[in-house]
Amino acid sequence: ATSSARPSRTARRTATPVNRDDERDRTEKEKGNMSDNPVWKAVKPFVNGGASGMVATCCIQPIDIVKVRIQLGASGSPIGIAGNIVKQEGFFTLYRGLSAGLLRQATYTTARLGIFKTITEEAKKMNEGKPLPLWQKAVCGLTAGGLGSLVGSPADLALIRMQADGTLPVDQRRNYRNAFHSLSSIVKEDGIGGLFVGAGPTVVRAMALNMGMLASNDQAKETLESIGVTGAPKIFGASAIAGFFASAFSLPLDFIKTQIQKMKPDANGKMPYTGALDCAAKTMAEGGPLAFYKGFPTYYVRIAPHSMITLIVLNYIQEFQRDNGF
Repeated sequence: ATSSARPSRTARRTATPVNRDDERDRTEKEKGNMSDNPVWKAVKPFVNGGASGMVATCCIQPIDIVKVRIQLGASGSPIGIAGNIVKQEGFFTLYRGLSAGLLRQATYTTARLGIFKTITEEAKKMNEGKPLPLWQKAVCGLTAGGLGSLVGSPADLALIRMQADGTLPVDQRRNYRNAFHSLSSIVKEDGIGGLFVGAGPTVVRAMALNMGMLASNDQAKETLESIGVTGAPKIFGASAIAGFFASAFSLPLDFIKTQIQKMKPDANGKMPYTGALDCAAKTMAEGGPLAFYKGFPTYYVRIAPHSMITLIVLNYIQEFQRDNGF
């Protein structure tokens, strides 16, 4: 009875072996379930966009601080300004506003890159799968930038005010502890509408930046691939081109946006500018067209690497997901 209940040694040896190929197929099928999940497919472009933007911001934050200080009137070379900040205010001042910067990427970049990917895919379907012409890519970039900027405008305002705080007299400083303290203070002082101070120029600036960045990146990739440039050179080359056009298109609007967002009333309670157009007109009258490009080298060093890092990280995230069934 005992021997009949237990399989013989021969039977155990001849039992059906584990089929490794079948196991691999099952694993691939399980992986494929994630990439085919409709919810994940819908949110993936947004998750990827936010993650890549946050990585870039962690790398670029000190340069952004220097850029804002130059726009607010600091004199000297970028390296000299950075040195003065460290000497007078401490090293970690270079990372002041990082929480607001990360919040901005979690809102603005999540939205703009997610929207751009979504609408370009829809546009390609309407174009029967053919590559989009440059003007259509530009329209997609404008749309994504504008909508994403509306989502990220409160965090952008918090970031600018935190970065500019050190330039104000001690008795006028807001002394925000972090992004959430900044946002709550703005709501208490100015109401919900206060979160969208400067939203107009912010949206227009974002539209210009994303038209330059996203449209030129896609176009550059296609052009480089057509002449045989592939792999890492294509990714880095296209992102460098995108960084230049993003900087050139957006700096004048970034300058206006910064002036509007950091302004404070004078002793009589009057603001220096009534709005974006007034700021542009006064800047043109006082300094001519080149005044809008004040700090361009620093702005380029800030925007181009940020755009490059964002696009490069995004590309590798997408490649990893494609290779691993996500």
